Amino acid sequence: MPARIDLEQRRKDVIEAAFRLLVAEGLSGLSLRKVAAESGLNIGSVRHYFDDHRNLLVAAVTEVGNRMGKRLTRYPTDALAGLTGESAVDALQERLEELLPIDEERRVESIVLTEFIVASRVNPIFRPVTEQMAADMRLVITDALRVLDVHDPAEEAERLIALLGGLVLDSVTPHGSLSVERLRATLQAHLRSVLVTAPGADAAPIHD
Repeated sequence: MPARIDLEQRRKDVIEAAFRLLVAEGLSGLSLRKVAAESGLNIGSVRHYFDDHRNLLVAAVTEVGNRMGKRLTRYPTDALAGLTGESAVDALQERLEELLPIDEERRVESIVLTEFIVASRVNPIFRPVTEQMAADMRLVITDALRVLDVHDPAEEAERLIALLGGLVLDSVTPHGSLSVERLRATLQAHLRSVLVTAPGADAAPIHD
């Protein structure tokens, strides 16, 4: 009896191969032929899942967004209610680190997403996906800040999103080459400025 082919797993394998090539060569180095070779399939098999190069690229960035979103759903926003001071900082930091390159899996995702965000500046095919991801992130962060009783959560969310974007860029490019430790410390310092030392915040002691 011939071995049963897990079509969904094979599709995931193709996307993982695309991730590896994006990390190694960037967006300009990606092609269906290279992805086929990287995934151990012939190009006809790859085309069975993705009609063309663009569809594969959109699927790759969509997969990154799905993974980040799935991890964030493990943290109900309501669980932040009533938290103050260092407890609030720790809880929010844990959530936001799901979006940052603090391990190899999230580093790969951050590189892939960065490649697509840059590409979307001149290639409109990527904009709906990247814009939706940005809108979803903005909503999640604003809701979290609102539950934590931060003043003007929408405005504070914009500042926090700008910080996250800078941390990602400085972590995955030679622009900054931030270590994971420095990345975490920078995020923590900002969250403390918002949740601990801001006017009206719980003045809990800060522990290193």
